[in-house]
Amino acid sequence: MNAQYENWAANIDADIAAYGTPTPLPPLRTELDGVVLKCAADLTPSPVRWLWQYWLALGKLHILAGAPGQGKTTLALAMAATVTMGGRWPDGSIATAGNVLIWSGEDDPADTLLPRLLAAGADRAKCFFIEGARRDGEVVPFDPARDLGQLLAAIEKIGGIKLLVIDPVVSAVAGDSHKNTEVRRALQPLVDLATACDCAVLGITHFAKGGQGTDPTQRVVGSVAFSAVARVVMVAAKVKGDDENKDARILARTKSNIGPDGGGFHYFLEQSEPLPGIQASHIAWGKAVDGTARELLTDPEDATDGDGEKSALEEAMEFLVEILKDGSAPSKYVESEAKDAGIAPRTVRRASEVLRVKKRKMNGAWYWFKPNLANELGQLGQPINVGQVGQVGQVEQVEGRDDDPF
Repeated sequence: MNAQYENWAANIDADIAAYGTPTPLPPLRTELDGVVLKCAADLTPSPVRWLWQYWLALGKLHILAGAPGQGKTTLALAMAATVTMGGRWPDGSIATAGNVLIWSGEDDPADTLLPRLLAAGADRAKCFFIEGARRDGEVVPFDPARDLGQLLAAIEKIGGIKLLVIDPVVSAVAGDSHKNTEVRRALQPLVDLATACDCAVLGITHFAKGGQGTDPTQRVVGSVAFSAVARVVMVAAKVKGDDENKDARILARTKSNIGPDGGGFHYFLEQSEPLPGIQASHIAWGKAVDGTARELLTDPEDATDGDGEKSALEEAMEFLVEILKDGSAPSKYVESEAKDAGIAPRTVRRASEVLRVKKRKMNGAWYWFKPNLANELGQLGQPINVGQVGQVGQVEQVEGRDDDPF
């Protein structure tokens, strides 16, 4: 009997050697595909957990926006330094100490970011910078739109990350930052990352040109999705009507889905020498202020010298360069995307005239045409100077009239 069993086992081994190990069967599916529902009775209500009460929430995405020169990056680094020290926030509350992670596509860590952190009193042992990502054994530039999976693994390895700064947050969008659906899709991994790592994610961005006097939330550059997806939107700008402190600025909440909005803090940009021979800017906090962001803030572009109108026109021209990069676009699509980008219809029409965009009616629908617009300007992705574009051209009309309803 033993000999018979040994022969049988030897035959099985020979078959495996000849044909290889059989591929295991896939696991048996016990549930059908469909929508997953959760009854509220099975959920336990939980409060929002704050890193900084009503300003930075753990597990949430935040946006910090403002015009150039307002110290947005320095503000973010001041927050990061406070976290590493377990220091005091501007309202006097104590921060939960932890590690911080910073990615900047604009500033060098060694000569800019680290000196500013040190000037703010940061514990450098708790500060980490994203230098790149490893692809096929080689280190390549970090791309938030592609490498968030690897970033999650790195965060889990470090542990204790309480704040992640992405500067600029638009770098997380691989597509058109003016398209609502593309921005929402691109920001979702950041939202998921904040939840998975239980940290506050702070994305830095700019104000769109023009739009003075409007709700600051609507001035965040690009699609309105940036402000819509973020749970808290902070803005930084000059103080309105403060002649005594012309250098004073205000950090204000302009939108919050998880706490009160409005209110803010004065701050000043100051210079110091954290190490011998190392100069760096840092934030000096001032008094708390009440009011909405629209009431509190102004902007250098608010001057009545005509620059505001020109800046709005340049923004609309840059918008059209992106929208018409394929040569044409339906009028309704241009109208919808301009609305999402916060650009007034009359400004878009004016920009189309400056760029000599043609409008034609085809199969009952209006289209905007301008083949090779980016190549013609040679400035795709660069600021457009109206004076370099040339004289206003004539818009092509159908039957002597421009009946485009846009």
